Amino acid sequence: MTPDPRVDKYLDGLPADQRELLQALRQRIAKLAPDAVETISYDMPTFKMGKHFLLSYAGWKRHCSIYPITDDVLRKHAAALQGYGRTKGSLHFNKAQPLPDGVIEDLVRERLATLETVAG
Repeated sequence: MTPDPRVDKYLDGLPADQRELLQALRQRIAKLAPDAVETISYDMPTFKMGKHFLLSYAGWKRHCSIYPITDDVLRKHAAALQGYGRTKGSLHFNKAQPLPDGVIEDLVRERLATLETVAG
């Protein structure tokens, strides 16, 4: 993956704890999806596969979020994710409650599989 300088700029504008969390997430996603292209979409760091959206993440006032969080991943990791905040399509995390590695791995793999069927 070639880093997008706009993502570096986005991360540089965050508080240190969020920047560290999201930089680690960025590196993890890049390792799991080495063919993904990094960009900014809807003012958030985003990974794309070809023309298709893979994942986004963002830092907010009180938490960080990853998008999209799927019902399958939520069900599979229900016990590990108990107490995490979320909206319909995102999961919230912070330094005190970081994302478990298994959640990230499963989410990236699930999204890649979904995109493979779309790209067919």
